Amino acid sequence: MTPSHTVDEAPLKRTHEPIVWSLFGAGGVLSAMFGPMLILVTTILVPLGILLPTGTLSYSRVLAFAQWWPGALAILAVVSLFMFHAMHRLCHSLHDLGFHTGRGAQLVCYGFAALITIICALVLRSLQ
Repeated sequence: MTPSHTVDEAPLKRTHEPIVWSLFGAGGVLSAMFGPMLILVTTILVPLGILLPTGTLSYSRVLAFAQWWPGALAILAVVSLFMFHAMHRLCHSLHDLGFHTGRGAQLVCYGFAALITIICALVLRSLQ
């Protein structure tokens, strides 16, 4: 029976990658499955009165949806996961284009996504 690791192997390092990749994956699934539908419904079908009456997306109704806690949670999830997905993709695209910025780009990209998430949460909280 062999030991799980030998003396020459270094212990595993802790990393933030699982968290970042899970946010990227969740944002990717959300944007792939619901993004096109959200765009189609909110920008074409409802304003033209094809799917629902044109008053469905009136200011008062959208505000009421944002003030309802499940609606606010849905808005926060969409904004946050879309942002983390986009910023992760941007960070890796910079690397693919030859800009090897290291931790600096990660801090800027993920920090920006976190900042937008916090701002969205504060705005939604102020509506309550």
